[in-house]
Amino acid sequence: MGLCMLETEVLVVGAGPTGATASLLLARHGIRTLMVSQSAWVADSPRAHIVNQRTMEVMRAIGLEDVCEAAAAPGTAMANHVMMTAVNGVEFGRMWTWQQDPSRLGEYAAASPCRGCDLPQHRFEPILVGEAARLGARVQYRTRFVSLEQDDDGVTTILEDLDTGQQYPVRSRYVIGADGGQSPVADAIGLELEGTSGIGRALNVVFDADLTKYFEHRQGSIFWILQPGRESGMTNAMLRMVTPWTQWVVGFVHLGDRVADLSFEALRAEVAELIQDDSVDITIRGVYPWRINHVIAKRYQVGRVICGGDAVHRHPPMNGLGSNTCIQDAFNLAWKLAAVLRWGASESLLETYSDERRPVGKQVVDRAIASWRQNPDVIRSLGIDAQAPAAVRQAQFEELFEDSPAGEARRAAFQAAKRSKDYSYHAHGVEMNHFYESAAVLDDGEGPIEFERDPELHFQPMFRAGARLPHVWVGRGGDTTTAPISTLDLTGPERFTLITRVRGTAWLDAAARVSEKLGVPISAVRIGLGGEIADLYGEFGERCGFGEDGAILVRPDQHIAWRVTSAPGDPEAELESALRAILAR
Repeated sequence: MGLCMLETEVLVVGAGPTGATASLLLARHGIRTLMVSQSAWVADSPRAHIVNQRTMEVMRAIGLEDVCEAAAAPGTAMANHVMMTAVNGVEFGRMWTWQQDPSRLGEYAAASPCRGCDLPQHRFEPILVGEAARLGARVQYRTRFVSLEQDDDGVTTILEDLDTGQQYPVRSRYVIGADGGQSPVADAIGLELEGTSGIGRALNVVFDADLTKYFEHRQGSIFWILQPGRESGMTNAMLRMVTPWTQWVVGFVHLGDRVADLSFEALRAEVAELIQDDSVDITIRGVYPWRINHVIAKRYQVGRVICGGDAVHRHPPMNGLGSNTCIQDAFNLAWKLAAVLRWGASESLLETYSDERRPVGKQVVDRAIASWRQNPDVIRSLGIDAQAPAAVRQAQFEELFEDSPAGEARRAAFQAAKRSKDYSYHAHGVEMNHFYESAAVLDDGEGPIEFERDPELHFQPMFRAGARLPHVWVGRGGDTTTAPISTLDLTGPERFTLITRVRGTAWLDAAARVSEKLGVPISAVRIGLGGEIADLYGEFGERCGFGEDGAILVRPDQHIAWRVTSAPGDPEAELESALRAILAR
């Protein structure tokens, strides 16, 4: 090799949603970070696109919410999932999607100050990478991970410059493996995976076609096209909006192993068959095969190497959970690395990353595969035998429209199966009910969580240690010239936040002294009449579950780490003890 060794505090391998978010957050802490990717640049296709409320909260925390919204299609453009025999065919079903169901709008509005949006990955990644570089992270593309070796003090990684072929070493305190679903970093540290890989093959085709007249009146992000009577085999495809209403991705899930043999012209013919309007010009922009996996790593860390994103959880794109989970992995991990590197935390704090995020990853993997398996259930509800001849399949499908007892029964079965897809499009609880149990959360003695409604479909805010700080609209105390803010806006990714009520003045002094003594950033505020923050609607006091001299300590990732219902005799000593326990100091 013969080259000088590069040095950095954290090496991030992979520049997708996980790596870019982690690098950005570490750079905000002033941590020297090198992010590398073997790609030539950011994502070359739309890939992931659904950005949920929790991820938008992360973007809000780092000042990118407005930038993301400007680059995205708004929520109203995601409103419907239409089921049809072709774009210019028969519509046979429709569903509300992605928080647009009128019966659930209030639930989403009450849950968060943010709204989800449709932001394709090839437009999202440049925002994250650009912000990481602006903040000082070093970014290198066309750089391949080769190998690594760990010791007690750090990691020596060999990288290769793909333009010159030269290999060179990088020395870092830690390595983040954010290098995707076939992660060489995960392989290098022997991360053991459980589940099943390669359950099925699929193909995404990106194309341009002006379909405005077909969709501007029934806007949505995903459309299902089913053609039971097609002679060459039943068509089962998902059409996804990229840019309203001129750029698209179609996911072919019925082509099987044929995906490897189809030319651009053959794929164009397949797309034309889905549209069935010869006046529409179609331009194929890219072809991207992928496999359906149901895989989760048994642990996310080995020593000083920590993996996140698709390196540790691999699943189909159902529910739009993939990149959201990746970004939220990074939000959990980055502050813990900063705490070790800057705040004197023990390295054992890093182990809580796996303890907290693996259960979330497993739920996401299981939910995505369960939603993927619902599509065959919907086809069966239509009475269609996929193996039958084309004419038989078409006759079975047409029973759905009959004025007959059989038609009535078929419509009832289809409606029930369609309703089951609420778990694909309205799994608000899966997106937001992230409750952490680890050494970085101090048990508040409340016992197991009792959910009032289905915890996958519905989000339940909780003022409990381990839960994300609930969103409540509050205001700047005494300032009548500013708009309301969220309780989440009181927190910051680079500090702890102590929130108390009007009689908690002693906590403010305690937070200042403990922060100075331990060298850990802590801000403190009182909420209520006479406090620094106004409880505008009285909702915080009603819901918080602690008295006017109690308090909660919120971590940099907006999860509650500690709760006390009333002031102890020595708030400073109690706060110091709690923070030392959380940081394992």
